[in-house]
Amino acid sequence: MYKAILFDLDGTLTESGEGITKSVQYALEKIGKPEEDLEKLKVFVGPPLLEQFMKYADLDRDTARQAVVYYRERYAEVGIYENQVYAGVEKMLKTLKNRGYRLAVASSKPEYFVTKVLDYFHLTDCFDQIVGSEMNGARTSKAEVIEETLKRLGLSAHRQEAVMIGDREHDILGARACGLECVAVSYGYGTAEELQKAEPLKIVDSADGILDFFA
Repeated sequence: MYKAILFDLDGTLTESGEGITKSVQYALEKIGKPEEDLEKLKVFVGPPLLEQFMKYADLDRDTARQAVVYYRERYAEVGIYENQVYAGVEKMLKTLKNRGYRLAVASSKPEYFVTKVLDYFHLTDCFDQIVGSEMNGARTSKAEVIEETLKRLGLSAHRQEAVMIGDREHDILGARACGLECVAVSYGYGTAEELQKAEPLKIVDSADGILDFFA
């Protein structure tokens, strides 16, 4: 029986694509690799930013690090607020908390920004722990973030009591690497093909679907 639920942030709790893609676009322009099509940049929502810059724009690590710096220039001031909570998420979180589940956020986004987003949308009080990556680039892989979340929840030795909720293959594979099951949401930024290939425990299509899973 699950006692703790770990949530991804971008694409699972909030629809953050606009702020992320526009900030990526800004960074790519600054390093001389402009991209006009924001739709193509949706691949940046979810995965660790540094690795995605390297993969997408064929950058070496140092140039990708500079791209991350440029990204944060815009994201910290503007992009973080180009965002909205998915329909039904606030009700879903409060219902699960009232049912006695321990809730946490486990995001590859820097913890500073994760906390800022949750504060902005008045969701911070829903969570027992809020975990993200470090601003210096440490703890960026999903598995590392999940492990830290389990540690803070005191569940490292009881991981069978926890489950992950996310919208990308990184959430599913990261959870599996940590010995957790993952419920995938289809309303985020992962494609149906991506999610099916990663083989989550279940795929749900709404915040109500998450509630139904834990009914």
